Amino acid sequence: MHYSGSGDTLFHYVSLLLVALFSIIGTIIWTVIDRKAVHYNQLYYWLTVAIRFYLATMLLNYGLVKFAKTQFPFPSLIQLTQNYGESNSMGLAWNFFGASKGYNLFIGIAELFACLLFFRKTVTIGAFLSLMTTANIMAINYFYNVPVKMLSTALFIFCLFLLIPNFNRLIAFFFKGQAVALKIMPAPGIKKKWLLYAKYMLKYAFIILALATGIAHMYDMKEPYANMMSKPPLYGAYRIDSITKNDETTPTDLGWKLLLIGAEYESGLRYRNDDMERGKIHVDTLKKRIEINFSNDNSTHHFSYTIPSPDHLSLRGKFYKDSVSVELTRKDFTLVTSGFNWIKE
Repeated sequence: MHYSGSGDTLFHYVSLLLVALFSIIGTIIWTVIDRKAVHYNQLYYWLTVAIRFYLATMLLNYGLVKFAKTQFPFPSLIQLTQNYGESNSMGLAWNFFGASKGYNLFIGIAELFACLLFFRKTVTIGAFLSLMTTANIMAINYFYNVPVKMLSTALFIFCLFLLIPNFNRLIAFFFKGQAVALKIMPAPGIKKKWLLYAKYMLKYAFIILALATGIAHMYDMKEPYANMMSKPPLYGAYRIDSITKNDETTPTDLGWKLLLIGAEYESGLRYRNDDMERGKIHVDTLKKRIEINFSNDNSTHHFSYTIPSPDHLSLRGKFYKDSVSVELTRKDFTLVTSGFNWIKE
C-alpha cells in the first residue's frame, strides 16, 4: 500500500466498513447467545475507560505539538509569494493557524484539557470541553478538506459517547436552569487490596507514560523541524530589479520575479508568471558566494555577492552559459511585519 499521509484513503474507508460489518454481526451473535443477560455494567465501564484513555492520549499528543509549533509552522517563503487564489483549502487553513504562535498555544491548551478524562470524577467536564475542541477540529477537516476526517469524526463521537450518561442532566442544567448532580460512573468493586493498589499503579503509570511519550514526541519533532526550517544567511525573498547578461549595457528579461533564499524546502526562483523553480541555495558568508542547485534539471550555478545596503543584494556569476549581473531588493511581507496592537484606529 502506498503511504500518502492521508487518513481518508479508500483502504481506510474499506477497513472501516469491514469493522462496522463485523461489529454488527458480532453484536447479533452475542445478543442471541447471551440473551438472558440483564446488563453489562462492568463491560461498559471498561469500554468507557478504554475510550477515555485513548481520547485523552490522542488529544494530549496533538496539544503538545502545538507548543513546539511543528504541526502549523509559519508560512514559508514559497507560500508567502504564492498567489492567494492558488492556495488549496487545506493550505489556507494551515497558513491561518501557522501565522500566529499565540493561537497555536491557545488551541494546544484547549486540547490538553482532555487530560481530565483520565479521572472518573472529571470525565464529564473533560468530555464536554473535548467535545468543543473535536467539533472544531472536525469542522476544519471537513470544510477545509483536510484528510483526517475519519479520525476527527471518531474523536468527536467518543466525546458524545462519554457524555451520554449525563445527557439529560446537562440539558436540564444548560437549557432549563435546574440544579443537577452529575452522575459519576462507579468503578467495579475490588476487594483485594493488592489488586486495588495494582489498578492505581497501572493507571498512573499509563498517565505518566502518556505524558512522557507526548513530550518526547514533541521534542523529536521539534529538532528536525528546527534544522529543516533554520534560516540561512541572507534569508528572505528578493525582488529582481535588473539582470544584465555578458556585460551588456541593457537589462535582459529572463522572466525572473523573486529569488527566494530560505530553508531547504523553501528556496528557488519565482517567475513573473508565478511558476516556481525549486532549488537548494547555499550561502558562504566567508567567501561571499552563493550556490544555487535547481532540482528540476540538477543544474548548479555559482555567484559572488555584495550587499550595497541592508535591503539590497548584488549577484555576479554564471547562469548556465551566460555571465550575469543581478540587482535585487529584499521584499517585506505584511503578514511578517504586522504585530499586535491594543489600539487600532
